Order: sequence, then structure tokens, then C-alpha cells
Amino acid sequence: MKKKLTLTDLIKDKEKIQPKENVTKELLVDRLGSTITIRRAERSLVMDTIELSTDASFEGNPDEYFIYNIITEPNLRDADLQKAYGCVEPTDIISKILEIGEITSIAQEGMLLAGYNAKVTPVDDLKN
Repeated sequence: MKKKLTLTDLIKDKEKIQPKENVTKELLVDRLGSTITIRRAERSLVMDTIELSTDASFEGNPDEYFIYNIITEPNLRDADLQKAYGCVEPTDIISKILEIGEITSIAQEGMLLAGYNAKVTPVDDLKN
């Protein structure tokens, strides 16, 4: 049986429990034969992305918006890169360099890094 989380535990383990900032993860994009680095998204970015996914008036891809904002390496905001690929909107670079499946996979990894889809198990399931 797992122990119950207590106030004492929460206070004692504050540094370990609090979500860390500046957390990054390196992902291999097989087709490109190279890695990219993503950062942990702040809650506001995740909430904006979720909101965009339900907004019928939004004409873009919420996953592209999300990963444009979490990829730190390479610097997709670079003006020369944007110009070389003929981007009209800054987020256009995502669809110009990544396939749709890669975009979805990177977005999923970004959501996991942000703590979404984190595993919790009902106690009743543990007893069975």
C-alpha cells in the first residue's frame, strides 16, 4: 500500500516537488538525422494551445503554434531562416521543415514535458 501524502511531506520536499523551470529535452527527428531541443512549456502556452484547438475561427495548426514556441534549438525565429523558407507568418517555418507526423510527435513530447498526460492511478486499481 502506498502512503498518503501529508503536509509535512509537502513542506519537507518542496524543492523536489515544485515543477522545475528551464527543463529541456532533446528529440531526434529521424527524417532529418538530427536532434532538436524543446523546453518545458509554461501553463499559459499550454492553455493557449488548447484554446486554439477548440477555436473554430483559428485557421492555423495549434500544434505548429505550440512547438514553434517550445523549440529552442535550432532557433526557428532566426530572420535569415524565415526569409530562406519564404515564411509569411513566423510559425510557417514549422510546416516548411517538418512533416505533419513529426509536428504531432513533437507536440506530444512537449505536452508530456509540461506535465500533461502525467500518470496517476486510482487506489482501487492498485488493490486489484
